Amino acid sequence: MRLLAGADEAGRGSLAGPLVAAAVLFDYERVGAAEQGLLQALNDSKQHTHDAREALYPSVLRVAERVTVVSRCARGIDTVGLHKTNLAALREALQRVTAGVAGEVLCVVDGFALPDFGRPQRAIIDGDATSAAIAAASIVAKVTRDRYMRHADTVYPDWCFADNVGYTTPEHRAAIQCHGVTPLHRLSFQSLAYQQLAL
Repeated sequence: MRLLAGADEAGRGSLAGPLVAAAVLFDYERVGAAEQGLLQALNDSKQHTHDAREALYPSVLRVAERVTVVSRCARGIDTVGLHKTNLAALREALQRVTAGVAGEVLCVVDGFALPDFGRPQRAIIDGDATSAAIAAASIVAKVTRDRYMRHADTVYPDWCFADNVGYTTPEHRAAIQCHGVTPLHRLSFQSLAYQQLAL
């Protein structure tokens, strides 16, 4: 398959911050030998260090034909539900990255088949560890989201977002108990961190 688009998300399991979905389109007829080495080095973004992800991010942008990022806020997740929000964000990211592309594009997604999509697709379990296109999308989504959360730390410094990027840690739970929640927190989660709060 010449044209392959991969999609993945970051932030699905976090207490605070957006869910970020990314899609990356590769044209394998235009990927040279040097770029092949990059694709072989890609893996699930969680398996890379912060510095490694930051180093891979511009390389992915250089090799890919197209990259698209879609974000969904905490209030939207609370209203619609996490799973529906996740599927919709992944579908929108793939639709955007393949819009107007002539020829057949195979779309691969980490773990989930997307309803009402309109292009050939394949859901791959642990795809971010086995598919370069999904792994590339994972890198883009994770770096984009982490940068957002580190910026959010300057607005809400008491919640240590620069360190936890919205995920549950002992320090994050302690901050919630001491300071309450921010507009970035997802209130629909049944988290131990929220048990003593009147939400």
